Amino acid sequence: MARKNLIGITDDQAENGAEAALERLVTARPIAGLSVGARPTSAVGGITRSLSNITQKVERAQELERQLAEGLVVVDLDPTLIDASFIVDRLEITADAQSALAEQIREHGQQVPILVRPHPDADGRYQVAYGHRRLAAARELGNKVRAVVRDLSDEQLVVSQGQENNTRTDLSFIERALFATRLEDRGFSREIIMSSLGVDKAALSKMISIIRRLPIVLIEAVGPAPSVGRRRWFELAELLAQDGKSEAANVFVKDKQFQAAGSDQRFDALCAFLNTSKARARAISWVAPDDTTPVRIRETDGETTLSFNRRQAPGFADFVRQRLKSLYLEYQEETGD
Repeated sequence: MARKNLIGITDDQAENGAEAALERLVTARPIAGLSVGARPTSAVGGITRSLSNITQKVERAQELERQLAEGLVVVDLDPTLIDASFIVDRLEITADAQSALAEQIREHGQQVPILVRPHPDADGRYQVAYGHRRLAAARELGNKVRAVVRDLSDEQLVVSQGQENNTRTDLSFIERALFATRLEDRGFSREIIMSSLGVDKAALSKMISIIRRLPIVLIEAVGPAPSVGRRRWFELAELLAQDGKSEAANVFVKDKQFQAAGSDQRFDALCAFLNTSKARARAISWVAPDDTTPVRIRETDGETTLSFNRRQAPGFADFVRQRLKSLYLEYQEETGD
């Protein structure tokens, strides 16, 4: 006959309840790597198990569930089910660097798991917070990727993404500045961005101000420039602000020799070009029949600008603007374009 314990249930009833609870957990969470073994058919010491052992088993199941809920358990995921973060934090990854990482993982395994969250818009998929390069290496090798899965809000994801990259110190200044600006453009507060990058308000303002002054197309053409800090990027912004130099730079970065160089070398080459190039800027004042100068004409290699003096000829700018269509049609007739 089964003996009752102090809480009024038999040992068999308690054991059956613990076994059922653990089996439900393992069935629901097969990634935990646990299995429910066969129950012994004979009594041990007259009693199948002590109540303390049963309690420990239930507590172990509860602890496992807590770890899974908090994303503290590393699981193996199919990399094809994982999408990139909604915020890009890298400008480029060289093929050599990616191949070296893949070879390292091939030889030693993936030592550091990536962090993902259940995809907010696609059932059965995930979104990576950090570990994009490890994810790419797993795809290249045809391996499962070791990952920690956590329920993350958008704010938690970008903070985790930024802090991981900040800890590993493998993002350049311009990549971090661009990451910060993209976060601000998506409506994240500066407090969240500061927490993500581990910077204070003044440093963050400088980072964002640099990006606001630089054409994104030129930043992407130069790349991460890992050896270049804030001061030199600021100097580049000053150069590009000079008349005609932004247009000249857009042409220069399309050169095949420029594109074939390393990122640091591309930055140096662009600065050298802008320092030596002479943007031809010419400005003249148009003299009207009444001897006033209501229009100033400024020309560079890339454009011609008309500036209207409102004091000398009030309303003349509007007069010309309203006749631009007819002037353009007249121009086409005369030039045959």
